[in-house]
Amino acid sequence: MTSTPRATLADVAAEAGVSVSTASRALRGRGEMAPETRMRVRDVAAALGYARAAEPRGRPRSGTSRVFDLVLGHFHDPYTDEVTAGARTAAARLGYDLVLTAERDDPADDWPVRVRSRGSAGVILGLILPTAGQVATLRAAGIPIVLLEPPGEGAESLPRVRTTDRAGGGAAAEHLVARGARRFLVIGGSPSYRYGRARVEGFVAALGRAAPGAVCVRTRADWSAWDARRACATGLAELGGDGPIGVFACSDEMAAGAYRAIADAGLSVPRDVLVVGFDDVRGARWLHPPLTTVRQPIREMAAAAVQTLAETVAGRPTGHRVVEFATELVARGSTAVVAPSVSEL
Repeated sequence: MTSTPRATLADVAAEAGVSVSTASRALRGRGEMAPETRMRVRDVAAALGYARAAEPRGRPRSGTSRVFDLVLGHFHDPYTDEVTAGARTAAARLGYDLVLTAERDDPADDWPVRVRSRGSAGVILGLILPTAGQVATLRAAGIPIVLLEPPGEGAESLPRVRTTDRAGGGAAAEHLVARGARRFLVIGGSPSYRYGRARVEGFVAALGRAAPGAVCVRTRADWSAWDARRACATGLAELGGDGPIGVFACSDEMAAGAYRAIADAGLSVPRDVLVVGFDDVRGARWLHPPLTTVRQPIREMAAAAVQTLAETVAGRPTGHRVVEFATELVARGSTAVVAPSVSEL
């Protein structure tokens, strides 16, 4: 009986149409190259039965790696600072180091390969929905993934941690109605991520129940204070009419932009306009007046993502687990009831 010759690295390179050195770097997860090239080499290696392809770099088989990657699109804003703090504290408590990995806005960037090459034990993706190819790369290396507040509904097979966004939006509407608002402005986020849509949908549905027929203008901003200032100014001009205005912004940063637009219009918070944000990051308390907002427990959510990842690494199945944290409306000065002045009596 004649055995089939074992495939060599040179065979893989020839079949994939690349040099031997490129094939080697692709299979080891090293060096910069187009993701398509790397995937083509890996596919060819698998098809030929090349031994190296069965041993992708990643979490060591002994399970001794004590590093988790936290992957975010950006860092150093109030929200991601909270995520980082919560994840780092939880990782340290469980005996892991935390590596901060940026998802670069570059089609050629292959962050899963960077994660795999350093032997990470697992990955937390914050506000990111991975592609099928990215999931396949990490799974082939034995690296588990947990999603933290994913922006879409894909990758249903992965465990995820999120908050009750729709209920939070509903609580904002009920609170504004209870505080006397009669006309409403909603500042949604653009792009329209899953959590932003849920917040707006929850607000509109609750408003329909609490104040049927109330005027409600819906506008959108790019999740920044600067663009929210523009969107709020447009919405205020469209509202017109009499009666207190209630503004709901889908993030605290956008609520800060709404403050500026309200002042630009010669109005004041909360006498003329009541404002509710979402997140309860540190800056919400520093606005003047302090911002009423829907709190999501960001640090606790990040810690839960780390805990779920640690359980997976330890061999305890998490499957399609969804961990959902409840939101809580925190009332502050931006929706306070203002006593009438002497001239108004």
